[in-house]
Amino acid sequence: MTEEIDPSYFFFDLPIYQPIIITNRYDFVDKLIKGFMDCFEGYDPNEKRDSTFEIYQSVLTLKSHMDLLDFGGHFTTIVACKRTGALFFFSIFWNPEKGELMKTGQYPSIADFHIHEVKQYSKVLSKERLKEFTKAIGLAANGVGIGSFVYLRRIFEYLINEAYGEAKAKDPSIEGPYQRGRMDDKINLLKDYLPDFLVTNKSLYSILSLGVHELSEEDCLKHFDSLRVGIELILDEKVDTLKKQEKIAEAQKKISTILGLVKK
Repeated sequence: MTEEIDPSYFFFDLPIYQPIIITNRYDFVDKLIKGFMDCFEGYDPNEKRDSTFEIYQSVLTLKSHMDLLDFGGHFTTIVACKRTGALFFFSIFWNPEKGELMKTGQYPSIADFHIHEVKQYSKVLSKERLKEFTKAIGLAANGVGIGSFVYLRRIFEYLINEAYGEAKAKDPSIEGPYQRGRMDDKINLLKDYLPDFLVTNKSLYSILSLGVHELSEEDCLKHFDSLRVGIELILDEKVDTLKKQEKIAEAQKKISTILGLVKK
């Protein structure tokens, strides 16, 4: 990752121990060390709502600002929620020789900042799958890439098995082809029961499997956000479909009530 650094991404989304490459150290890093940066938006896990944040203070080691900028080292940045004054702590390491900046710790964790995003899928995922989604985010936030892929792949498989159960109830003859087929075959077989985004992007499963068996921790972490978003888009589509079905059912109920009153 290079050039423009979004502070919201750096503080609230970027996993710890995942370095980003800084091409202009006197821009983002300089502002970070000095503690002078424009306000930015994010989610406050304490208040469970979106808010505006600012850098409250950067606590340096024995080095001066310029020494830290030129020679590198650890420092702590404290971010404050402007709405409540709540403080969030980030341990950061700057390596000027490689141009690498990374977080080595933070409180609250990345998972704390994103748990609310997972909860919105409670109507389309079981409690166990919701826990696994949270674990995936938590593992990635703590630098465990391969483990995070394992949980994302389980969610993908859950969605396929759920669609299979629905399809088999209507057509038992699909059991044979389903059991014999590879994942791509299963998705093609169940395409009428699956979200369009999943059918179009069935290669997601291949990438997740590659991560579990062949990719390095670093590669998995690098690609985690993109794959998480892919899973979320699939779930978003299921949520939208469910909302539409509920809306239709409610409308039909009201129309039936009106017809009953009119006929009287």
